[in-house]
Amino acid sequence: MEDKSKIRLTSAELSCLWTQYINDTLATCVNTYFLEKIEDEEVRPIIEFTLNEAKENLLIMQEIFEKENFPIPIGFTDKDVNPDAPKLFSDTFILMYLRYMSILALAANSAALGLVTRPDVVEFHQRVLKKAIKLQDLTRDLMLKQGTYIKPPYISLPDHVDFVKKQQFLAGFFGKKRSVTAVEVTHLFFNVQSNAVGRALIIGFSQIAQKEEVKQFLVRGKELAQKHMKIFSDYLIEEDLPAPMSWDTFVTDSTTKVFSDKLLVFHITAMIASGIGNYGMAIAASPRRDIGMKYASLIPELGLYAEDGTNLMIKYGWMEEPPQADDREQLIKR
Repeated sequence: MEDKSKIRLTSAELSCLWTQYINDTLATCVNTYFLEKIEDEEVRPIIEFTLNEAKENLLIMQEIFEKENFPIPIGFTDKDVNPDAPKLFSDTFILMYLRYMSILALAANSAALGLVTRPDVVEFHQRVLKKAIKLQDLTRDLMLKQGTYIKPPYISLPDHVDFVKKQQFLAGFFGKKRSVTAVEVTHLFFNVQSNAVGRALIIGFSQIAQKEEVKQFLVRGKELAQKHMKIFSDYLIEEDLPAPMSWDTFVTDSTTKVFSDKLLVFHITAMIASGIGNYGMAIAASPRRDIGMKYASLIPELGLYAEDGTNLMIKYGWMEEPPQADDREQLIKR
């Protein structure tokens, strides 16, 4: 019988594994620090679970890379974290952060499973997806228990099935605008919440950044997150719906270096990339023109911000090259 593990890795499998590896090295650094600082004994097992799973993922991927003679990425190491630094985030925020990371992991590995085919790689991403679901369950259940979980707004249930009869359903710039749909509310709520988590994280990161360029990059990110939070919150408030709170007060006043500037810039740039994806999904789910166009107008400034983060990483030699297609022109010249 053919050994399925001898099948070459496709470009999708390479990219998914490479990205997951970098992300798990980051998760190892971040959760190692969180574990040192956590005071809430109910949160501690969740951090331990996240840290152990990231380390296990790395071992599995290393084995795959070694079989393929693929150079193991460096990612982030113990040089990128100072576990002895003072506490930077509250336990409540750490729990919310882990919940948000589980959402990103769900999205990334769901997408990966739609692309990968080699059995060992499929099994790996199924494993990661299963653990992400468990992390989501653990964080949600504890936040509900502790009263810190912020639910999306409630709306009235329809009393009958109806169909759209007029093009006014799509209107948004002129004339009477219809009320937002449940799907539009969901995306507005989630994008306020994700920007709130990002803003709090950036505030903490900007306090501990070492290079002035990195500080300025992070300050700009804080301002962008605040702008986007207000835009999406205003849509909800106009409909007499509540908007999620900010998490800024859950950041301490510590300025001691916790993570390397390399980790700070990479983490925020990666989160911005996921934010662009969230906005893209929101456009597809928002038929009211003013809402869809607003998301579309915000994506370019996120893209430019992410590009600036990438340029910073290139400038300081922090960015590892991902797997690339063969440059046939260069091969011919050789």
